[in-house]
Amino acid sequence: MTAAFKIQLHQKCTEIVASRIFELTNVLKDIQEAANSESKSSAGDKYETGREMALLESEKIDVQLTEANKQMGILKKINSELETKTIAMGSLIETNNGTFYMAVGLGKIELKKQSIFVISPFSPIGKMLLTKKEKISFSFNTINYVVENVV
Repeated sequence: MTAAFKIQLHQKCTEIVASRIFELTNVLKDIQEAANSESKSSAGDKYETGREMALLESEKIDVQLTEANKQMGILKKINSELETKTIAMGSLIETNNGTFYMAVGLGKIELKKQSIFVISPFSPIGKMLLTKKEKISFSFNTINYVVENVV
């Protein structure tokens, strides 16, 4: 993997989170509009139940939106052009059992027919990888890993 690939990967992660923020913002707006357009009918309890359901749904979406905004803030702080030999935020890590990008928890993504696990440094495997160097081996969930390359 190259530094240019890492920059493209970082851009893709940013696009994924930006898309999530856009979608969640629209869903939240739709829920709020639907709740506001509810009008009391002869079944007053139905109105209150509908508004309560919308409120609960909007709170759930709001939590997801807050998390997505935090992820975007983290991604903006990462200098994807920085190269280190010690694993840190923004490192692209090739191991014998997969490729990881230390950023935010997005899971598995595909870029140029490559599968990369975008992980948070606070995830269990992220904690294991943080501060490791090339050629270091470790075991996670009974799987042995060897850090082959850090970009």
